[in-house]
Formats: sequence, structure tokens, C-alpha cells
Amino acid sequence: MSEYYEVIRKHAVRNRLKYGRADSKAVLGKVISEVPEARDNIKPLIKEIRYVVEGVNETPMKILKHYASESRKEKKSRLKGLPELPGAGNNVVMRFAPNPNGPATLGSARGIIVNSTLADRYNGEFILRFDDTDPKTKKPIAEAYGWYLDDCEWLGVYPDKIIYASEKLNLYYEYGERLIGLGKAYMCFCRRGEFKRYKDNKKECPHRDKSVKENLKQWYGMLEGDYGEGECVLRIKTDMKHRDPAIRDWVAFRIVKGEHPLVGNRFIIWPTLDFESAIEDHVSGVTHIIRGKDLIDSERRQKYIYEYFSWEYPPTMHWGRIKVEEFGKFSTSKLRKAIEEGEYCDWSDPRLPTIIALRRRGISGEAIRKVILDLGVGENDISLSLKSIYSENRKILDSRVDRYFFVADPVELRVKGAPEMDVGIPLHPGFPERGVREFHLERDDGEMTLFVSREDVDELEEGGEVRLKEAFNIEIKEINDREVKADYLGEKNLDVPIIHWLQDYMEALVIKPEETVSGFCEPSCVNIKIGAVVQFERFGFVKLDSRETASGEMKHVFYFAHP
Repeated sequence: MSEYYEVIRKHAVRNRLKYGRADSKAVLGKVISEVPEARDNIKPLIKEIRYVVEGVNETPMKILKHYASESRKEKKSRLKGLPELPGAGNNVVMRFAPNPNGPATLGSARGIIVNSTLADRYNGEFILRFDDTDPKTKKPIAEAYGWYLDDCEWLGVYPDKIIYASEKLNLYYEYGERLIGLGKAYMCFCRRGEFKRYKDNKKECPHRDKSVKENLKQWYGMLEGDYGEGECVLRIKTDMKHRDPAIRDWVAFRIVKGEHPLVGNRFIIWPTLDFESAIEDHVSGVTHIIRGKDLIDSERRQKYIYEYFSWEYPPTMHWGRIKVEEFGKFSTSKLRKAIEEGEYCDWSDPRLPTIIALRRRGISGEAIRKVILDLGVGENDISLSLKSIYSENRKILDSRVDRYFFVADPVELRVKGAPEMDVGIPLHPGFPERGVREFHLERDDGEMTLFVSREDVDELEEGGEVRLKEAFNIEIKEINDREVKADYLGEKNLDVPIIHWLQDYMEALVIKPEETVSGFCEPSCVNIKIGAVVQFERFGFVKLDSRETASGEMKHVFYFAHP
């Protein structure tokens, strides 16, 4: 058995207890979620999972339930930052319901991670639901659906069910009609300003007391397209004297004409988020809701529907907003506008706090998970520094990624008297078994030409001594704007500054949030796979984004993660 045996068995047992029979593919997803490095040897991992799953499926349920109970105790002790779910039993169902009008942000990641983790704690179900029923004001982006699914996988989350609200409009129509039949909803033809006056004065709308028959006739007419956009809405009857105007006879359905990325122009009658979410939470069997405190009014509105249908509203907890110190407050709509105005290149711009941007930069999902879970759940607004994420990411990557030389803003270094030599430098000093990068240093007419970074040159002094890392020591003789001249001093091991260098090189760009850095990377960078994260020594962690070829020369494009 491999080092992952206990993890495999744990998820195999949970899968069987939940569904009656464990499934190898489902267990594979859970194992990779918990230990991402296991995917490095995927074939033997799959073979072992099949073996364990077969054994678990043959084990008596009584034994498995005891094993699962012990596993839950262990897991709860490791998730003390998350709340206990009130009244949680064996059928916990949690959900995260984004509007895909943009990619996931760190706030979205919080919803994904916390809800899925709590569902997993209770061996429950996690639903990813796209609340995409606004084809105009918050129009969904076709690509955003895939972005969310990719982000979930990157965060180590594999939803048990995926729901697209826009594909279930007929279900919502059915419940809207039932509310009309109960006398709890009515067709309103007031203009927006007109209804606002009634609402502000706590007076009922003239359309409120129509008969069920008349309301149904107008409802069918709206569904048939007899009315224009903005001409009428379906309202839920609440309390027109409620102290909060936002609760008074709120809108359940309205006419919105616009192209939708999933259902095109098939529908013009769309439910509001409050109505769709209320119905979907009940139909999906959601047992507990954790969401932003900005949606407290939504809960108050939705409880009217639950009361009318004699449903029980799920226990709900709220959290405050996340403010990213390096970015301030942000919203998807504001980010979208900034992109459209050219302030940012796209949603993956390294300056943005979107998950797609952090992922492109080389931040690991594990680091995000750790930071988010440490935040816990509370109603206070939270100020989060990206430095916290960088710190966790550094701990994760330091032993995993290989190291390479990168010379930023290169300056020529001419060394007299240096002998030709071969230099071998480990890909990682802590793991010699990974191999070495080979450098062959040549000279011409007694002089060796190398390249060093402008930042290092700015720290040099004439007459000073430095060491070229893993090579030899030099004495600085002359410094000017174009080049540095030095003499070879041999392979001394003195306590002198160490700088990086290159002789053979490939061009490289490193895209940072605040600037783009041009330079040279070592030739062995050609072995780096697209999407791989590496460490440029004394520079920082970077992710290879692409390779560009122009005039026969290859240029590597990296995104900067952090120092």
C-alpha cells in the first residue's frame, strides 16, 4: 500500500455509506482534492483506489459505520475554526450559488470552500448552483460557468451536483402559479415610481385585491408575451406596513428580454434571485445556508414563500465582506466595467483579486483553502492581505518546485582570467535526486562574457568582491552603464555577496501585478511545462504561461506569484 492508503480508504468508506456502494471515480476526485501531489503518479493511484474500493464494498456496513464515526471525530478536531451546523443529521446539503456574470473572487472562494468543507464534515452533499436568471442587468458570461468549475477543482472541491437555474424556469413558473392560486401573489401593472409611492406610504397597490381568476389570466398573458418589458410584474404579498420597505410586496417575476448564454431567447419571463433561490433551496433539499450578510433581507423576503407553502426555512448563518488590503472593496460589476474601459486587460489580469488571476500567477488552491478556513465564519467584515496567501503558498511550493536562474534587466559582465569550466547546479538543493542543470562556461581571447541583473550591478562597488553562484569569485574593476569589468579570483569560499549570472540564455518576460520585467532565463527552462510553477532564485516564484517564437527566437512568458 502507498502513503495515500488511509486517505483512499477514508473516502471509499464515506462514499459507500452515502450511496450504498463506493465508486472509484468519485473516490479519486476526493483523494486528489485532499492530497494534490498524488496526481503525480496517477496510474498506480487509480489501481490502488480500485483495489481499496473493491475491499470496502465487500466489508459489512456495521464495521464501516464505526470507522466513519472515528474519522469524523478526527476531522472535526482539525476544523475548529468552522461552526457546528445546528441540528445537523445524516442528510446535510450545503450549496454555493454564484451569478456567473464574472469569475470567482476570493469572496466566492470562501463560499465554495466553507460550504463544501462543512458538507464533507457531515458526509453530506455540496451543490454548486448557478443563479443565472438575470439576462440583462447581471448578464451571465458564457465562459464563467467553466471558470467556476475549473476553480472548484483547483480549490480541491468536487461538487456532488451542479444546477443551472436558467434551465429550470418552468419549475419556477409552476410555483409562481401555485402562489397565485393560494391568493399570495398578484399581477401588478404599476409603473416603478408609482408603486414606490404606495410602498413608501405603506399603502396597498390597487391591483393587489384582484381575484385569483383575473390574476391567473394576466399571468398566462404575461407568459404568452402579451405584455412589454416593464409593463407588469408578479408580486409576492407580504406586509405593506412592514418597517423595512424592501420587504413590502417584493417582485417574484418580471419581463426581461435579452440573449442568455445557455437558453438563448427561449424565455422572457424571469424570476428574481430571491424567488428562484427560495424555491431551489427547498426543491434541492438544502439543509443549511451560509452566505453574506448583505443577503439578510433576502432571507426575510423568502420566508414569506416558505410560510405560504408550509415549508421550514433552513438554519442560516452570515458572514461579512472580505476586503483585500492591496485592492480595497470590489464587486464583479465594477471589475467588469473597469475591464470594458481598458483599466485591466481581462479577468486574469494579475492585478485583480479573481481566482482565475491568482491561479494564472501560480498561487496554489491549497494556500487559498488554508487562509479561507482560518478566517472562519463571522458577521464582521474582514480585511485580508495577499501577503497571508503568499506566506502559505511559499510554504507549500518551497519543497515542490524546481529552481532556475533568471537575470532581470541584463548587464554584460566581462571577467578576465576565468578558465572554461562545467558547472552543475541542482534543480533543488534539498532534493539532489531531481537532477542538475548543466552550464558550460566558455571564454574568448582570455575573457569570459556573462550577464548579471541590473539590480545586482547597482549594489556593486569598484574594488569589491562577489561570488558568482556555484562558479567562482571575482573582483570588480570597473562599472559603467553598458558593462561591468572584473578579474577572476578563483573558487574562494569567503563571506562575500552572491549574485546570479548567465552566459547562454533564452529571452523571458515576467508579468508582475505592478510591472513587466524583461530578462534572460537559463536554457534549461525549455524543459519547463506550460502551467508549471518554478522558483527563480533570489527573484521569486513564477508560473510559465506561454512560449512565444519570433524571428526564430523563443521567448518564455512567466506570471509572477510572489517573492
